[in-house]
Amino acid sequence: MRRISKLTRVAVGVASLGLVATACGGTSSENGGSDTKDDKGLAIAYDIGGKGDQSFNDAAYAGLTKAKDEFGYKTADIEPTEGETDADKEQRLASLAKQGYNPVVGVGFAYAPAMKAVASKYPDTTFGIVDSVVEGKNVASLVFAEEQASYLAGVAAAKATKSNTVGFVGGVDIPLIHKFEAGYKQGVEDTSGGKVKVISQYLTQTAEEGGFSSPDKGKAAAEGQIEKKADVVYQAAGLSGQGVIEAAAKAKVWAIGVDSDQYKQAALAPYKQYILTSALKDVGGAVYALAKSVHDDKPLTGIQTFDLKVNGVGLSESNPEFGKIAGLKDAVDKAKEGITDGSIKVKTE
Repeated sequence: MRRISKLTRVAVGVASLGLVATACGGTSSENGGSDTKDDKGLAIAYDIGGKGDQSFNDAAYAGLTKAKDEFGYKTADIEPTEGETDADKEQRLASLAKQGYNPVVGVGFAYAPAMKAVASKYPDTTFGIVDSVVEGKNVASLVFAEEQASYLAGVAAAKATKSNTVGFVGGVDIPLIHKFEAGYKQGVEDTSGGKVKVISQYLTQTAEEGGFSSPDKGKAAAEGQIEKKADVVYQAAGLSGQGVIEAAAKAKVWAIGVDSDQYKQAALAPYKQYILTSALKDVGGAVYALAKSVHDDKPLTGIQTFDLKVNGVGLSESNPEFGKIAGLKDAVDKAKEGITDGSIKVKTE
């Protein structure tokens, strides 16, 4: 039977973790204490795009950084390799567990087969996986209500558009990204009464084709939507989303970021005035919450859902222009209330 523990509110707050600007690199470890096995704490294995994507992976790194600073232990973070197999992922997770890191987190659904294979072999290690559900007595599945944040993004897009055409760019055509699209479309439709058209496009059918790691693909998709009069483009495409934002800024139309508050990302500073908002997903808070639970000898396991009620998802308001668009903030606040009290049911497909 799947074990489902109580929803955690530990240290979870949207945008609660300031992202650390980093450059992409290989394996790294950082010492906050001694090198003994007992002093090793959180380790994360990155998803496609790696550290420096200014989005999903960097959010996880922010959680690692917070845990390292607070608990003063040794941490590790490891980059993916191009064209890697599930066997490669298994080896990576097993190596971290064998070295004594606890917890060990796989960032992204692609780690599901590897984690299922490895977790039972290291029963004294707590494993975490982001964006997927893996059954196991020592596994915490960190999942999010992405559709809720995307609904809010749709509300914002409907209020900001002047052309009555907005865009959605998904990295890979998979159920996870369908949640982003479904919530966004519903938010646009509910807010505009069906008057605003949504143009949707997926970059690739599989992650191996580069849908989450190709800014050039994102840029080309956004340019095509902008040619069709889209003046707000929302992207859920990992590293590829940087190309969407670049194209929007060049055309002087709005982009909506994802996962992290992309208005605040150093690498995106040249385009920030055109990043209206970001659909937030507190991956960093979830990673930190798992690390804290292990540190406190009360490891989380089972499905941990991070939704709007616990500030696990949300919408950023960093861009000053967010508050200047007529009716936008009021509409978003009303939608938040509706989702939280259950009067608005957000679709996932």
